[in-house]
Amino acid sequence: MPQTKSTVAEKSVARASRAADARDASEDLSSIDSLELWARYAEQPDPKQRDKNVRNELVSRYVHIVRYLAERIHARLPNEVDVDDLVTAGCFGLMEAADNFDLARGVKFETFCTQRIRGSIFDELRAMDWVPRLVRSRTNKVEAAKKSFESRTGRAPTDDEIAGELGVDDSEYQKILRDSRPVSMVSLDRKAFDGDSNKDVREIDVIRDTRQTDPRDAVQGAELNNLLKKGLSVTEKLILTLYYFEELTMKDIGRTLALSESRVSQLHSSILARLKSQLQHRQERDEEE
Repeated sequence: MPQTKSTVAEKSVARASRAADARDASEDLSSIDSLELWARYAEQPDPKQRDKNVRNELVSRYVHIVRYLAERIHARLPNEVDVDDLVTAGCFGLMEAADNFDLARGVKFETFCTQRIRGSIFDELRAMDWVPRLVRSRTNKVEAAKKSFESRTGRAPTDDEIAGELGVDDSEYQKILRDSRPVSMVSLDRKAFDGDSNKDVREIDVIRDTRQTDPRDAVQGAELNNLLKKGLSVTEKLILTLYYFEELTMKDIGRTLALSESRVSQLHSSILARLKSQLQHRQERDEEE
């Protein structure tokens, strides 16, 4: 039994010693020069066998480059793209650059890692983009043709002129146009425009549902129908319907109702005068209430 306790104690001491050594090594790394760290990291040719603590220290020293590149790329992207996703992708490129960096070539790591980081970010963007690359390519060609024409003439081109810029006939241009206008997804939480207050106005706040009737139009239409039904004869209602809804002339209305054109015009003026009087009376009553 005593021997067993001694063995357990020795193992505990050994684990504590290794943990202390690891903490000491981690603390020492922050004070070591970058060139020395790179030399230590490259001692093992196989990246899988290299010291992970050294790599993590090196990555932490250059992670600001990832943030800088991600924010610059994000400035040209829609708001729904999260900059933190780009930073995460760029960190993978940074770690890959650290594994492949050769100090003997005499190139600064900042220069070497930039292309790897940008490549990883663009790979992530392509993975996020559900639109085929051919469609994107055709869209860019159309936009380039528009800008080229506008820079020369100072005005927006027509479809025929864009087709001429692209060197294609009308049918081919219509095909390119259809392919360059795919259905796109837009986040309703992205900012539509800056509001008067500190709160941003989102797309969901200003989106319009064209399938739904405006309640104000419905109320105004009902009130107008009520006014038309009150105090107007059948002939007078018919005159308004034929003139404003069927868009007939006074002469055509007179022929339809067996009246002279002047009589139709007289009735029309009388109807408008009465409706105007009713509306003014209604407005005065609403103001008093």
